Amino acid sequence: MQLSVIILNYNVRFFLEQCIKSVQKSLKNLEGEIIVVDNNSQDDSSAMMRELFPDIRYIQNQTNLGFPKGNNIGVSMAKGEYICILNPDTVVAEDTFEKALHFIQTRNDIGILGCKLIDGRGSFLPESKRGIPTVWRSMTKICGMHKLFPNSKYFNRYYASHLRNNQQGEVEVLVGAFMLMKKELYLDLGGFDEQFFMYVEDTDLSYRSLKQGKVNYYFPETAIIHYKGESTVKDKEYVKRFHSGTQIFYQKHFKASLFFELLMKTITFSFLITKQDKKQKMKIAPAECYVVTRCNELQHKLKNDCKTKVYCVENTEALRDLHLHQKPQNIEIIFDGNYLSNKEIIAFMTEYQKSNIFFKIKPEQADFLIGSNDRNSRGEVVLL
Repeated sequence: MQLSVIILNYNVRFFLEQCIKSVQKSLKNLEGEIIVVDNNSQDDSSAMMRELFPDIRYIQNQTNLGFPKGNNIGVSMAKGEYICILNPDTVVAEDTFEKALHFIQTRNDIGILGCKLIDGRGSFLPESKRGIPTVWRSMTKICGMHKLFPNSKYFNRYYASHLRNNQQGEVEVLVGAFMLMKKELYLDLGGFDEQFFMYVEDTDLSYRSLKQGKVNYYFPETAIIHYKGESTVKDKEYVKRFHSGTQIFYQKHFKASLFFELLMKTITFSFLITKQDKKQKMKIAPAECYVVTRCNELQHKLKNDCKTKVYCVENTEALRDLHLHQKPQNIEIIFDGNYLSNKEIIAFMTEYQKSNIFFKIKPEQADFLIGSNDRNSRGEVVLL
C-alpha cells in the first residue's frame, strides 16, 4: 500500500466528514487507506462514522489521550509505505497526495514533507513553514520584528521567511496539520513524543528528523484549507498546554534558564491576549451572498434562509466576471461541493483572499455549510 492517512478526531464531527470526503477524492488514483482515531469525542462523530463511512478503520479511545498518543495508535495500524498525519479540520485538493507523494519519492534525503496551508478566508498560514523556535527567534516573533524586517536573516527565521509562500525549499519545522513521511522514518523516530499532550510535538518530531540527518521540506505546489484551531479553544487551558509543551521541548533539546522561562510565560500570555482581541472583532455581516451551484433546491433554500441578497452563479468563472475585488461591501461566497472540486475552491479562495470576502463550503452530499472568518476564530457550521 502506498499511503495511510491518519486523522485524529476530537469533537469536530462536521469538519471530520468534510475532511474524509476530500481525502477519499485525493486517494482515488492511489493505493491508500484512511484511519480515523477518535479521542473520546462527546458529539455524534461515532454515529456519523458508522453511518457514512462504515468501511473506514475507526478507532475509539475511551479517554482523550492527546495528539501524540492518538496519532501513534493510528500509525501502528497503518499498512502504507508512507503515512500522512492530517488534522480533521482540513480540506485537501483532489491531487494533493499524488503531487506530494511524487515529489517526496524523487529525493531520498527528505524526512518530513509539508504543504501550503490556507485558512478559511484563503489567507496563507505562516506556520506552514517554520524554524526551530530558539529563544532569539521567539523574541523576534513576540516583538513583531519578523514582520518589520521580513527580508532579514536575523529576524525572519521563526516562520522560515527565507522562503516565499510559494517557494519550495528546506525548512526546519513543519506543522502537525499535514506531515507526510515514510512510515519507517516515523517508527525510527519513535513517533510523536507522548510526553506532550497537544502543541509543540510537531516541532519536536521535525527537530528529531533533522538530527537524524534528514531534510524537512516545504512543498507549496499543493495547498489545503486548515480551519485552524477547530478542535481547541484558545483559553487558559490552551495556554497551559502550549507552555508545557514548550518547556518539554527545551528541556529535551536545549539548556533552559530563568530568562527563558520568563520569556515563555510572556509569549504565551501575550498570545492568549492577542487571540482574544482578534476573536472579539470577527463578527461580520455580509451585504451580499453569491452561491456557486447548479442546484435549484439549494438556491431556494439559501434565498429563504439568508437575511441578505442572494445571487446564484453556475461556476467560478462566472463569479470572476463579477469583479468582486472592486466591491466595497462585505461579500459571502458559498461553494457547492457537488459541482466544484476542492482544488478549484481552494484556488479561488487563495486568489480572492480579501478583507471583505468570506467563504463557506457545502461538502458533497452534505446538509451543512462550513466556513471560518479568520485563522484565529473557530469555524462556523450552518445546518441546512
